Amino acid sequence: MEASQKGLLTEGNIWKQILFFAFPLLIGNLFQQLYNTVDSIVVGNYIGDAALAAVNSSGSIVNLLVSFFMGLSLGGGVVISQYYGAKDAENVHRAIHTTMAVAFISGICSTILGVCFTPTILKLVNVDPLVMESSIIYLQVYFMGIMGLIVYNMGSGMLRAVGDSKHPLYFLIISSITNIVLDIVFVTQFNMGIAGVAYATMIAQALSATLTIRQLCKSTEMYKLTLKKIKIHKEIFQKIIKVGLPSACQNAIVSLSNVVVQANINSFGAIAMAGAGSYMKVDGFAIMPVMSFSMAMTTFVGQNMGAKKFDRVKKGALYGMIMSVVSILIVSCFLLLFAPQIMSIFSSNLEIQGIGQLMMRTVVPGYALLAVSHSLAGVMRGAGRTKVPMYVMVFCWCICRMVWITVTVELFNDIKYVFMGWPITWGLSAIILLIYYKRANWIQV
Repeated sequence: MEASQKGLLTEGNIWKQILFFAFPLLIGNLFQQLYNTVDSIVVGNYIGDAALAAVNSSGSIVNLLVSFFMGLSLGGGVVISQYYGAKDAENVHRAIHTTMAVAFISGICSTILGVCFTPTILKLVNVDPLVMESSIIYLQVYFMGIMGLIVYNMGSGMLRAVGDSKHPLYFLIISSITNIVLDIVFVTQFNMGIAGVAYATMIAQALSATLTIRQLCKSTEMYKLTLKKIKIHKEIFQKIIKVGLPSACQNAIVSLSNVVVQANINSFGAIAMAGAGSYMKVDGFAIMPVMSFSMAMTTFVGQNMGAKKFDRVKKGALYGMIMSVVSILIVSCFLLLFAPQIMSIFSSNLEIQGIGQLMMRTVVPGYALLAVSHSLAGVMRGAGRTKVPMYVMVFCWCICRMVWITVTVELFNDIKYVFMGWPITWGLSAIILLIYYKRANWIQV
């Protein structure tokens, strides 16, 4: 195979290509999820429940800012994958350098906004005053190092777009091990408390970003990155914005709705914050197969749309969705069988464990519906139809979810109804996307 054809997904067995491409993504995503999870485990076991609540309350806030820029990176990935599938070397080169320019600009903006507005944001989401000081320390340090997270995700998105899902995995393994070691050393040996956990994450993220840039720079393929050539190419930037902005807005709005959900959880007190936040770490691991297949399908569809192989697009959509649903059903069974043992990892407090188990048993039955939603959304994004999942997910996961939670909490004042908002809105989005997939003329260019 010629060098220019490495990573192409436009030939060969479809289901094997999607599976083998998704598997490194899955392992990589699992390691990435280790960042905050290890933070929670170390904090919960070595610092205390109040610090655990502080770390857990920061998750939705981090996602709110970062997810917007991650949506833009998805736009870059789709544009690159389509040019790569069409073997358009010149535009692949332009798209690579424009996307990296967007990464650096996004990192600077995220750092400034995050550090400056952390106290205000934490107040808006009703963080318990008892953990406010710790939450501010953790979140501000986290935002100081967020450039590494954004550059890594942008860079790994470029590699995935050209069919390389292995190197992002290797870099995540290295950075995750670094994070774990530094977490333990900073907290148990240097007594740095919650700030030590945040600094460990910052260093690990910077390492993964550096390794990713190095891989792109040393490549001999058409997607080679040259640092001095990083700049915004107007036409490419417009395409990235056209494809990526809907996903960015969707991510930000859905994350905003999650902040509202977090505020409702916070209103039930520090125990609820710690318990629900701990399960959200488990949730991050649980849905990794779904996210990995969705990402794989975006690249697969993008390359085959670029090559105008529309029959492969449809077959890939079907195979990818089936594999995603089957994998999450296996995960769901495991979680429901071992709920008590899993939640005991995060805290010895039985009340915290109880909240976590309640959330798990309420949310997990809806995971198969989430798999359908993400699979179809991945297909639509790869085809360049990013507005469709944006409209559907903003309506279902934001508007409908917030209405449900606002009404039910007011009526019943029971945290279980907050948790029920997730599976109900996943089901609604799955139905709408399936109807669109079957009836709309989405595959035409």
